[in-house]
Amino acid sequence: MQSYKTVENEAADEFIEQRSRFIGYVKPVVTEQQALDFINEKRQKHWDATHNVYAYILRDGQLKRYSDDGEPHGTAGVPTLDVMVKSGVTDAVVVVTRYFGGILLGAGGLVRAYTKGAKIALEAGGIVTMESCSVCSLTCDYAQYGKLSGMIPSFGGVIDNTAFTDNVTLQYHIAEDRLSAFQKQLADATCGSVSTDILSTKYFPKKG
Repeated sequence: MQSYKTVENEAADEFIEQRSRFIGYVKPVVTEQQALDFINEKRQKHWDATHNVYAYILRDGQLKRYSDDGEPHGTAGVPTLDVMVKSGVTDAVVVVTRYFGGILLGAGGLVRAYTKGAKIALEAGGIVTMESCSVCSLTCDYAQYGKLSGMIPSFGGVIDNTAFTDNVTLQYHIAEDRLSAFQKQLADATCGSVSTDILSTKYFPKKG
């Protein structure tokens, strides 16, 4: 998988519907245990809430889980999960907490409310595309530094660390599908005197 969508930050938002208070929470996670820990954290925080509905999707094992937490079947957990699926996000967990306000919403009203709770949570967290990048390092002399430090961003790369010693060492990440073109340009620009060492492969937020 070259890229996937997830949420950028843990976040929350809320609204009132027919006197019921709905709070939508979201958090990026990479394991089922992290998702369950977040769900339990919200359950403990809102122990007095009427419902703590949740849904989560993970790339690892292609897991999709949800719970109505006492709401009528299909009116809460499924709509929450459906919002996540339609948004294309994975490696994320959503919890929608409800404090009952005394007015029944009906099945349709519940579906709309939990759909809204999940949507505002995702909007608050910010959906971001993560792309597979090569984490690289190169060492150059000071005369080459200015040119090469500008070349990396021109290929969409990001410089993560710079070490100034007898020479200059740049650690950076660049999308895998742009690495080959960058390496060719690097060789041309330095007459082959500077090359890239690939340290690892990780996912980073896509630029632009």
